[in-house]
Amino acid sequence: MLNYYVQQTSIELGWEFYGPVIAMLVLIALAVPVWVSLGLGSIALLFITEVLPLSLFGESLFDGIDAFALIAVPLFILTGDVLVRTGLSNKLLDVAEASVGGARAGFGSATVLGCGFFACISGSDAAGAAAVGRMTIDRLVQQGYPKPYACALVAAGACTGILIPPSIAYIIIGLVLGISASTLFLAAAVPGIMVMMAIMMTNVVMNRIHGYENARQGFSIKRWFSVIVDARYALLVPVIILGGIYTGVFTPTEAAAVAVVVTIIIGLFQGTLKISDFPKMLESSAKVNGVILPIIALSLPLAQTLAALEVPQAFVQTMTSFTDSRTVLILIMIGILIVAGCFMETTPNILILSPILLPLAREIGMADVQFCIMMVTALGVGFITPPLGLNLFVVSGITGTSVLKIAARSGPYVISMLTVVLLLAFIPELSLWAL
Repeated sequence: MLNYYVQQTSIELGWEFYGPVIAMLVLIALAVPVWVSLGLGSIALLFITEVLPLSLFGESLFDGIDAFALIAVPLFILTGDVLVRTGLSNKLLDVAEASVGGARAGFGSATVLGCGFFACISGSDAAGAAAVGRMTIDRLVQQGYPKPYACALVAAGACTGILIPPSIAYIIIGLVLGISASTLFLAAAVPGIMVMMAIMMTNVVMNRIHGYENARQGFSIKRWFSVIVDARYALLVPVIILGGIYTGVFTPTEAAAVAVVVTIIIGLFQGTLKISDFPKMLESSAKVNGVILPIIALSLPLAQTLAALEVPQAFVQTMTSFTDSRTVLILIMIGILIVAGCFMETTPNILILSPILLPLAREIGMADVQFCIMMVTALGVGFITPPLGLNLFVVSGITGTSVLKIAARSGPYVISMLTVVLLLAFIPELSLWAL
């Protein structure tokens, strides 16, 4: 009976059903040690969003959801892992250091810029925190930064992983709310850079107050060109991803696939990646996917159930009966998102809260795209706020520094990121500039 329903569903859905199935099966086959977590997550997601609704109700409850877009998630994660294993991430950091290393708090600023470069490829903040943290924290300490502060700087800089396109968070929120990921990527470009610049400026201010960096290398145009040439292949990857998406040549899913192929080819061509590296690389990526995809699989039906029960409408009525002030309602939404980010990871927050809060945002005249940018940015603050603070735990794990000590030094960065959130909430042009 189940086979009959799957066949009927496959006939109706065509490539949108076969595409995710084939891609996931390939990843599962290549990552045998963790095939259970990845396989169950992927199969559950596809079954719940596509097969089950058709088999029980005769029509899909998730017609607005593009399951094919989910393939971009594991592909971007895999791209980030390839980037680290090929050493291309080191090249990107060299470019960042050569670009801003001559300024005040130069290496600290280069660290944040390096996180931004990594975000342009991986779309994951935790991966950026681990990769950049391993390369920079010891050097930051040598430059004069206290270790807890150096960890906090990396953790904050890595928040750009979900804020600068291509971002897994924007793929997911676009999936849930029926908004093109390409549109969100374009709208998020300026806000993502704003967050990165806010973190860099905060570090400059903290450095001026405490005098952390005890050495500074002057900017050299000759060295800069030399580093750019040396890192040309590494810089090619974000150019292909973002250029292809913004020009309309690729969809985000296609860009993710191209990015994987390009980074692997570069690694094999330069001899920094071997065939023997593939099992561990795929296993590492599959473990991350095994965490994300089951969350999506379970949260999507919950979000649809809340909508069917008219929970969002009831929430809007409650809030608007409490106050009709647009400013107060925006602050309430931001407060909900900040608190939720402190206790729950971004993916379930997006899947559960976005369908509830979007009607309220519409009620007060906020555009859908602006709401998405504000929500993801607000949730990004949660990566450096206890008790969850995923980035805090990542850098703590690679350095052995206490999470509480790192969190105590993250306060200025929380304030700077919240400032950007408020700007995005009250100045629509920052998110809608290109639409």
